[in-house]
Amino acid sequence: MRTEPTSLGANDKVSSMRVTGRLLFVLIVAWALLGAMSLQHAEQPATDKEIRIGNVMPYSGPLSEFGAIGQAEAAYFDMINTRGGINGRKIRFITRDDNSDPGRALELTRDLVESEDVHLMFGSFGTPGNLATRRYLNQKNIPQLFVASGDEELSQPGAFPWTMGWQPSFRSEGRIYANYIQAYYPRKKIVVLWQNDQFGRMLYKGIQEGLGDLNRHVLVDIAFDIADEHLDGHVSILKRAGADIFVFLGVPSTASKVIKLAASLNWHPVFIVNDASASIANAMAPAGLENSSGVISAAFLKDPSDPAWKDDSTMKDWFAFMDKYHQVESTNNSAALFGYAAAEALTQVLKQCGDDFSRDNIMRQAASLRDHHPSVALPSIRMNTSPSNYLPIRQMRLVQFDGRSWQPFGEVIETAFTEGAAR
Repeated sequence: MRTEPTSLGANDKVSSMRVTGRLLFVLIVAWALLGAMSLQHAEQPATDKEIRIGNVMPYSGPLSEFGAIGQAEAAYFDMINTRGGINGRKIRFITRDDNSDPGRALELTRDLVESEDVHLMFGSFGTPGNLATRRYLNQKNIPQLFVASGDEELSQPGAFPWTMGWQPSFRSEGRIYANYIQAYYPRKKIVVLWQNDQFGRMLYKGIQEGLGDLNRHVLVDIAFDIADEHLDGHVSILKRAGADIFVFLGVPSTASKVIKLAASLNWHPVFIVNDASASIANAMAPAGLENSSGVISAAFLKDPSDPAWKDDSTMKDWFAFMDKYHQVESTNNSAALFGYAAAEALTQVLKQCGDDFSRDNIMRQAASLRDHHPSVALPSIRMNTSPSNYLPIRQMRLVQFDGRSWQPFGEVIETAFTEGAAR
């Protein structure tokens, strides 16, 4: 038996219309409230009394030694808050652990923007994680400032106007080592051991660009993974190649092992290590000071473990800061000093903002730095930015370890740096 649909009577139609009307009214009110809430949320950064800063760091995982950067930045902002904050506002620094996973970095960054309503992202570590979050932050018009990576792809104001680097570019640093080899050892044979990631590749690319025709002198190059268990085999192969110059591109913990391995094989080439590995406390001392004597690098910051700076007033301020605000086992960590310098630079940008902490103005001030000298930078190193150039530090100095201290030689180097960041 089939049942026909029942038609509505007049009273039923009126009731239905009333229900529909009520639903429409509720929906209109709800949309109005949501609009008001959204407006209030969007305007909140301009009216509250704090500056919310997001950050992502590898506090765990294969690159956890660089988590010291974020810890030092947190301590620096604690110091700023005890001194009254910036232009009447306290800083809330919200830092998360991404375990060196780019996917996790994006997830955490989204949460910091959408749940914590940060004014900006600052100093997040590593090329892969920053590249993973760059498009999202630029679509949202969120400043991605002073990223802890020297990859020039993260300093392209034409394509990504909300993303800015901080440290010297890896490619430029590589060109510095190539220029050094050209000037001092133009006929010597070379071997290279480089970390097999974007960081190592960009450093090595700079060396290859700088060497030009002299690339024919590179006898062997070996790429290694961060957790590589065959370093002894790699170093042995490189020694047997018969080279005069050994270039290492990687992190401090690996650099110390490699220097020690070379010494154990009674191999004493001209040894070049990249800036990130040029730490007395984190690389040279663990490898053995005698084994490390003669190592060449390029630097832009002072090494807190270098006795040459024991009477330097800015380094005295650094040690006082560490004692009061960042009480850790060692005050000689170069990664921590890097974080301190980056936080100091951001503080300068925020001071320049005056009373306007809108994201537009934060980005505008970041692109308006003029001859700013980070207190713990080497003498003559300056930060300069413009709307067309997002590489703030474009200077380094060659240094050589004498078994006790880093000895600078030559002039401050600028010629290895290009305007590539203006693309």
